[in-house]
Amino acid sequence: MKQQWTVGILLFDHVDLTDVAGPYEVFHSAGYTISDLQKGLLGQDTSENHPFVVRTVSQAGIPLQASNGLRLQPDYSFEQAPAFDIVVVPGANLGVIAHVIAQDEVMRWIARASSQSQLMTSVCTGAFFLAQAGLLNGKRATTHWAALDLFEQQFSQIQVQRTGKFVDEGTIITSAGVTSGFNMALHVVERLLGEQMAQAIAKGIDFQTSLARG
Repeated sequence: MKQQWTVGILLFDHVDLTDVAGPYEVFHSAGYTISDLQKGLLGQDTSENHPFVVRTVSQAGIPLQASNGLRLQPDYSFEQAPAFDIVVVPGANLGVIAHVIAQDEVMRWIARASSQSQLMTSVCTGAFFLAQAGLLNGKRATTHWAALDLFEQQFSQIQVQRTGKFVDEGTIITSAGVTSGFNMALHVVERLLGEQMAQAIAKGIDFQTSLARG
């Protein structure tokens, strides 16, 4: 039987939609051949070969709004959520990040999810959550270019990387601003399923990437 990984994407009010949608689309598309992707474009989708099961999770599991006002319905609350193999922590504007970090239940879930997962990832300012939870101490990490100075000031124990789309530290991957979540997720696919699959996904979603490592 083909190996399958569960992916849990954290949601919270005013989360950046692209931070969520980018990794979601990449993981959802994994397992498809170019031919399959062409069928999807024609409405003849096939779902037999999905190596990733992608779900969303929030504190209460009730509908919330992304940064642009789009309503999102999480699949699970923290209480209902299973352990995930891969966790994606998206970002938002820094005011929202500060508000969410102050919520103990969210930070406890991130710490618990880290202990249960094979791979923790962040997109954009989602790195602030991982840093606040102590998961990036002594590691290299990145975040949105406009937040790099603040990130470095707040977390001096982290080796802040100012170039590259993502930084791979083995069990933790942080990615830079917004659309870098696509690069990060494609890199995860490449790690687990090989470059050919990652390239097929990038071509299918018409995303230009060299799959360069961080």
